[in-house]
Amino acid sequence: MLTVTTVNVNGLRAAAKKGFLPWLRATAADVVCLQEVRAEAAQLPEEVREPAGWSAYHAPAAAKGRAGVSVYSRTEPTRVQVGFGSDEFDGSGRYLEIDLPGVTVASLYLPSGEVGTERQTEKERFMAEFFVHLTELRARAAAEGREVLVCGDWNIAHQEADLKNWKTNQKSAGFLPEERAWLTKVFEQGGYTDVIRRLHPDTTGPYSWWSYRGRAFDNDAGWRIDYHVATAGLADKAVSAVVERAETHDLRWSDHAPVTAVFDL
Repeated sequence: MLTVTTVNVNGLRAAAKKGFLPWLRATAADVVCLQEVRAEAAQLPEEVREPAGWSAYHAPAAAKGRAGVSVYSRTEPTRVQVGFGSDEFDGSGRYLEIDLPGVTVASLYLPSGEVGTERQTEKERFMAEFFVHLTELRARAAAEGREVLVCGDWNIAHQEADLKNWKTNQKSAGFLPEERAWLTKVFEQGGYTDVIRRLHPDTTGPYSWWSYRGRAFDNDAGWRIDYHVATAGLADKAVSAVVERAETHDLRWSDHAPVTAVFDL
């Protein structure tokens, strides 16, 4: 069995003070993918930077205090790669992949975008380059007899079932028609599968992000933007997936919840 969790921690140093460390000590995950770490490795407390029992890898952003991804693995990887060969984005702290026996696991923090601004055009450039990487990664893995799992905050709700207030967000970044079409392309042309949706085909959500504003969490007015995206062979072996939603608002240590999938290898 392979258990993988992905979570946007919304600042790892802050999350460590709110409950991330007890969660990490209790988790049954074999691999944990983190996004929006917002710190260089040296700035992290030792128990977060190199937690006991884990091989930990960090890819901070060149811009201090922004983005940043990490991967914790109970098995030491045979290969670690930061970025995906992009001159523009490899220093942005948005992608880190590791090779484990038979599978490549990656942590992704796709730009959030903002309609009508450079942030949105940056997101579009990222998506265009990243799709090329995804197709090349799948082909390379297939040639090596490997599967691929790209976990993380994809910052796109793919379908109406993936956010509570979809009608009022049709012109919002994260639910734009062109963003949703790109994610469809990842699945239909890229050869990848949305593992959570495959296991929960007829449900609303399950949401993984709720704004801190208002009563979004209490009302479950969320978005499903944290995905496990797998090649077909691995997706076929997925047996369960769950959003580890906090019981109450005050027990949250991030505005995202961990999303955990289990694969029977």
